[in-house]
Amino acid sequence: MTGAGPRPADFARRVVAAVDASEGRRRRRKRNTEPDKIGLEIKRDLLARAAEADPEPEGFEAWLLAQALSAEASGPVRALCAEILDEYRLARDDATFATWLAAGAPSADAFPEEGHGRRGLEPPPAPGAHSDPTLVPEGEGTR
Repeated sequence: MTGAGPRPADFARRVVAAVDASEGRRRRRKRNTEPDKIGLEIKRDLLARAAEADPEPEGFEAWLLAQALSAEASGPVRALCAEILDEYRLARDDATFATWLAAGAPSADAFPEEGHGRRGLEPPPAPGAHSDPTLVPEGEGTR
């Protein structure tokens, strides 16, 4: 692994907020979401165990593999361990993602009942507005 990133325990605690947003999205779906619920519960459990164990960053992948190999239903656990490892690497290597996690993983899905639900997010730009002048199509001025 390259780059300095958060300790696995810190990362795990932060990802729980994003998992909670997924739970909000899941509850609003009209289809049977029981498989989604089971997956989120497995992920939340893995994250809680990672927060408690706080493996060394260099050993996080091995720790996740051990969780998958020791699980009764290793297939779903293995898949979620791979997802967690991917997210950990992203938090380590992508400053924007790490900042979003550190801010509590703000999401419109987490609190839809509170107005527009964009907790901590800037309002979306008006249709046709360009907030970054480098994104303005050639021939158009800034609006």
